[in-house]
Amino acid sequence: MHQPLSQAAAGEAPGADNAALLAGVYDELRRSAARLLRSRSGLLTLTPTDLVNEVSLRVLKLDRLACVDQRHMFATACRIMRQTMVDEVRRRMATKRQPLVVTIADDSATPLDLIMLDDALTRLSELAPHLVEVVEHRFFLGLSVEEIAGLLGQSDRTVKRRWRADRAWLHAELSTD
Repeated sequence: MHQPLSQAAAGEAPGADNAALLAGVYDELRRSAARLLRSRSGLLTLTPTDLVNEVSLRVLKLDRLACVDQRHMFATACRIMRQTMVDEVRRRMATKRQPLVVTIADDSATPLDLIMLDDALTRLSELAPHLVEVVEHRFFLGLSVEEIAGLLGQSDRTVKRRWRADRAWLHAELSTD
């Protein structure tokens, strides 16, 4: 894990402004976006820099956002990255009339419509927000179980258990749609 997220996992004093917190995680978000878009090459037309810049603009426009540390900023940016990707897919679908099919990390045999995945994650967030966090970090940022565990301050075993629960819930939820 890179330095800014290592510091975030250890916790740092609250009080830094959102722009400074965003600057502290920008490089890690850029690396994550590059991994994510590389694994979905051809599916989205965004470049990693475009995606992270769009996320940064959206984060900075949130007047009521008061992140307390880099971990909180990274989690917020992750959610906004998910929404940015979904918005891009919706724009693309409006012109092409075809769903964007993607796969969840560790489960390449199961193609999913990104819009359906986003809807399912929205439903899951109402039931168990802590489970959505693992999916967002794993799927939308491409972080490993170990990186997620360090970022969230949890054991690898806990993150693996949550990841298994996420995949099982998503499989059940998406196969009924």
